[in-house]
Amino acid sequence: MSATTARETAPRSTPGAAPRRPAGAVRRRRERRVAVARTAAAVVVALVVLAPLYWMVVVSLSTRAELLGGQLRLWPRSLTLENFERVLSSFPVLTWFGNSVAIALVTSLLTVVVNLLAGYAFAQLRFRGSSALFLVALATLMLPVQVIMVALFRLVTQLGIYGSYWAVILPTAASAFGIFLARQFILGIPRDLVEAARIDGAGHLRVFLQVVLPLCRPLLAVLFFMSLLQTWNDFAWPLIALRQNELFTLPIGLLYLQGQFGADYGGTMAFALLSVLPMVVLFLVFQRYFVQGFARSGIR
Repeated sequence: MSATTARETAPRSTPGAAPRRPAGAVRRRRERRVAVARTAAAVVVALVVLAPLYWMVVVSLSTRAELLGGQLRLWPRSLTLENFERVLSSFPVLTWFGNSVAIALVTSLLTVVVNLLAGYAFAQLRFRGSSALFLVALATLMLPVQVIMVALFRLVTQLGIYGSYWAVILPTAASAFGIFLARQFILGIPRDLVEAARIDGAGHLRVFLQVVLPLCRPLLAVLFFMSLLQTWNDFAWPLIALRQNELFTLPIGLLYLQGQFGADYGGTMAFALLSVLPMVVLFLVFQRYFVQGFARSGIR
């Protein structure tokens, strides 16, 4: 009797209707489609981003005959290093490279220190006018660098550092975006840790060094790499602040090389490749910390 009742109450399938799929299978299929679409989009974006770098490598490794004869292909027939040899023997590229390394490293270290301290002050300290001061700092993001170049020039001239490394380093030792990034990151640190250290008698400097700083490793990588990349590629301000050829950085040297070689695309691309490769390697090394720092700072 119970079996007959179960058969009578069981749902009957409509003739000609497609069988219903479980909700879990439909959801998994939708997730696979989304994953495939995201992967395809990432591959397309990667190809677009890597295309200039690939073309730079091809041109720098091609012979002058291929470049002048219009025989350039997706990959050169015969690889050559004559473009690199010509550039290195004709210009002080190693000196310019050393100048870029020194300026970028010192500027990045100062930027990390200043931005972290300012971000900690805006995130953990409560003083009158802190919100207004922070808004003023953010408002400077809307000012282009060209607007303040005259003021910066007068400042470094009055300080007596015009024409030296410090004329490039000191004006860029802090950035409004770096302060904002540090503040957002430090706000994500549990306040209970800071309060516990303060109850134990720790001052602000000790709290910053022993509690906040060990938790800011991803932020350190982000601030350091952002400042390093910006300083490494900066052209306008070093061109104004530096006078001697021995103090030039790589971007200024690239412009000087273009003026000397004219239409020598192989030498220009070889020089540009030497300038780009260090930043590419550093990004690949610090990529994990770079992404973590942005994610924990609330920047999407």
